[in-house]
Amino acid sequence: MDEKTMVNDILGSVKADLTAYQTAISEAENMQLRQTLQQIRNSDESFQYELFKIAQTKGYYMPAQKASITEIQTVKNELQQ
Repeated sequence: MDEKTMVNDILGSVKADLTAYQTAISEAENMQLRQTLQQIRNSDESFQYELFKIAQTKGYYMPAQKASITEIQTVKNELQQ
């Protein structure tokens, strides 16, 4: 397996983990458990961002084209309704 594949696989896995942590946090009644999950999530978010920056630098990840002001305003208006 090449480096690009491994990096993208890890990024995908961390993204799925972050979703699972968010669900668990929102459903946890125990404050200590919530705080522990939040700490783990925060750590994973930092790790994901650092790995993303490496992937982007190496050309493994190409972000989507930036939205225009009109597109941003359209989405904003739709969400505010």
